[in-house]
Amino acid sequence: MKKRLLSGLISLLAAQPALSMDLVETYQKALSYDSGIAGAQASFEAQQAASEISRSTLLPQINAFGDANYTDSDGPNLETDYTTLAYGVRLSQPLFRADAWYQYDASKFQTESARAQYNLAQQQLILDVATAYFNVLRAADTLTTARATETAIQRQYEQAQERFDVGLIAITEVYEARASFDDSKSQRIASESDLDIAREQLARLTGEYQEKLNNLRENFPLGRPEPGDPSAWENTALNQNWQIQAALYDLNTSEADLKAAKSGHLPTLDLNASYGKSDIDGLDQPTTNQRAGTTTEAVIGVTLNVPLYMGGGTQAGVRQQRSLVNVAEQSLLTVRRDVRVNTRSLFLTVNTNIESASALEQTIVSRRSALDATRAGYEVGTRNIVEVLDAERNYYVALRDFADARYDYVINTLSLKQAAGTLSPRDLIDLNNWLSASAPGIEALANETDTLNDPANQ
Repeated sequence: MKKRLLSGLISLLAAQPALSMDLVETYQKALSYDSGIAGAQASFEAQQAASEISRSTLLPQINAFGDANYTDSDGPNLETDYTTLAYGVRLSQPLFRADAWYQYDASKFQTESARAQYNLAQQQLILDVATAYFNVLRAADTLTTARATETAIQRQYEQAQERFDVGLIAITEVYEARASFDDSKSQRIASESDLDIAREQLARLTGEYQEKLNNLRENFPLGRPEPGDPSAWENTALNQNWQIQAALYDLNTSEADLKAAKSGHLPTLDLNASYGKSDIDGLDQPTTNQRAGTTTEAVIGVTLNVPLYMGGGTQAGVRQQRSLVNVAEQSLLTVRRDVRVNTRSLFLTVNTNIESASALEQTIVSRRSALDATRAGYEVGTRNIVEVLDAERNYYVALRDFADARYDYVINTLSLKQAAGTLSPRDLIDLNNWLSASAPGIEALANETDTLNDPANQ
């Protein structure tokens, strides 16, 4: 199961309903556009070819040959002038070459490492697409909140100016309101820039700019990770994480290379065979052993080569490979430790996101109640417009924080699955089913209070 490419699951994407494909379509576009995943696939295919090249050194080598010679010899008692044409086939079969066998083993391990890297690149693309997608939604919510805050503080500033004009307050309060309004305007400008940057990041993956994205539904469930034991997630990650798998295959490659280096001390044995014909034309001298005509020759034998001294290169190669094995071992230990810590941290982070979202949901209820009470007080004259707008701002901040908590939950959940090595396109499909173009976001709720901010209704 570990050797199966994640791309085998991509075919599931095409079966999804077209009306709920926003996140999935984004991933499909990234698959065909992103250069990182294309490079990882090309590296894997190149390593597959390299493994076949390494295997070819263990298989028979058959060559056709042909020679054409002209001989002109003059002597006191002999004068010859003839042509020779020889042709045939040669076969060479390695019988014992330990270095070639170990090099072939190393190439197979390298192929598995490239496969693991390719799967890791696919998982990283899934995570990158989801992160960029929800960062656009996050930035849009932040901009909506910034605009609502700017509108509220603008009303505060206008109210302060009106009260100063009739002599009810000092000019310092107008300056303070103006400073607060200018600050809210700068935050709104920064939020607009952040939204543009978020869209650029998403377009970098897909090659297209998307203005409208489906948002999470209100009833999107924030379920705790299953199983609920961080040690279980850690064990899964140590067994299935593709980064660990790649590092493990790299270690196996280094060990095979060490065996190949050591085999440089061993003899080699090859089988050689040839079959051919020689045509001699123009030679017909009774004083020589050769006669014009065709000669057929078949030869078979073995070649033994025993290395005695190679200038110290074999010993140096063994020392080099031992050091490289140590490097691979330490790299594997580092990756395992990092994955272990990252997996447990993400498990705790996801649970924290759930608790935060639950608390923020209650905060929304409380601030909504405070906003309704402030509105009612404004209608009967016990509250002023400034208090109403303050209550609106606090309500939108709570909405933004709650939306951020849900986005954090989604990204961290996908990150946890990537750390465990279980992330696949199926997770995007399941998440996409909870997205909807009609899902009410902060912008829709912001429109709800536009009438109160409208001077015509005040």
